[in-house]
Amino acid sequence: MGHVFFYHLTRNPVEQTLATLLERSLAQGWRVAVRAPVRARLEALDRALWTGPDDSFLPHGLAGGAHDADQPILLTEGEAGNAPHCVMSVDGAEVAAEDVAGLERVCILFDGHDPAAVDHARGQWKTLTAAGCKAVYWSEESGRWEKKAESG
Repeated sequence: MGHVFFYHLTRNPVEQTLATLLERSLAQGWRVAVRAPVRARLEALDRALWTGPDDSFLPHGLAGGAHDADQPILLTEGEAGNAPHCVMSVDGAEVAAEDVAGLERVCILFDGHDPAAVDHARGQWKTLTAAGCKAVYWSEESGRWEKKAESG
């Protein structure tokens, strides 16, 4: 069973943190699915990933294309057709314990300035850890990433 990493964002936007995590995941040789609840958000992330720094390249595609299975990073609203090792959830996209069981890692990124997003992430933590998933909570509040909690 994989682990769930919760990323409490208070300094950097989702797009920046997501790009960093995607680069690290690709360096591990992982395929990744980025899950968001609405297509418009995925389209915005798609544009942001293509227009990142000139020295970075994150090969990816939006789900629903002819080559979903070949995408190293697939942006999707639900199940991923690229056989991912890792799922990254943004904007409260749901993650089930069954997802965690079949993956190396699940990353849940949430906006620490949005009380509803924080409450939703708390609920996800409780649900997933109650189902036996191992979870780690990371915060960037101090200016660098620090592990603040870990489930047994």
